[in-house]
Amino acid sequence: MKQTFILFLISLCVLSCSDNSDPSQNISATPTFKFSHYWNNEAVTSSDFSTIQYTNQNGDLLSIERLRYVISDITFTTATGENLRLGDYNLVDVTNNNGLNYIPTTQIPIGTYANVSFTFGFDNEDNAKNYLDLNSESFNVPDMLGGGYHYMQFDGKYLDTNATEQGFNYHAIRAVDNPGANPTFPQDTFFTVNLGQITITNTVEIEIRANLAEWFRNPNVWDLNELNQTLMPNSAAQIMMFENGQTVFSLGEVIP
Repeated sequence: MKQTFILFLISLCVLSCSDNSDPSQNISATPTFKFSHYWNNEAVTSSDFSTIQYTNQNGDLLSIERLRYVISDITFTTATGENLRLGDYNLVDVTNNNGLNYIPTTQIPIGTYANVSFTFGFDNEDNAKNYLDLNSESFNVPDMLGGGYHYMQFDGKYLDTNATEQGFNYHAIRAVDNPGANPTFPQDTFFTVNLGQITITNTVEIEIRANLAEWFRNPNVWDLNELNQTLMPNSAAQIMMFENGQTVFSLGEVIP
């Protein structure tokens, strides 16, 4: 009887003290991704739109009228370098408060991952696919500019050098030259965002923070008086957006 009791205690300890940091175990979870937006340290929501109240690095006063963008290919990387690619996408529509909380359709094993990443926009293979929901949102890019989809639509107004309101359309797409029947593509302008190490539990919520001010300052200080509209066929402007986007997104709060 005493031997049986000792074996029971050992078994109980093994079960209760098992290491949950290994994502190879069979317990799976569905994380929630929460997208939050800031202008530097000031929170930005749709209720802040349509008011000229933000100042970019160039000193331009501006408002936000519409903001929506696509993220895709959320990938969890284990400590051994294995990539668990979820392969789906999400349209974050800040204007209409849609897609701000996103739950992937694929579960992943719980545990600690060396890195979690996603693609801003679509890679070229995914950009060539047909997405009915994005079509209905008029998120397409004209065929003369290479087709596919926008990565981002960021629209607003700014005060020009005469303090007169003007509109801007900061639209990110795949950089294109020679618009027309045979466009060419000088450089890929989607990019990968690495969030770093994250531990996945049964109910984890992962905040992804976007500092919108970064789109206009790092490394390219953006002058809205010069670059405000017709930016989609401007490959140099698209490459500048690609460069500035590298510092927009970061990992926020992770709630187990």
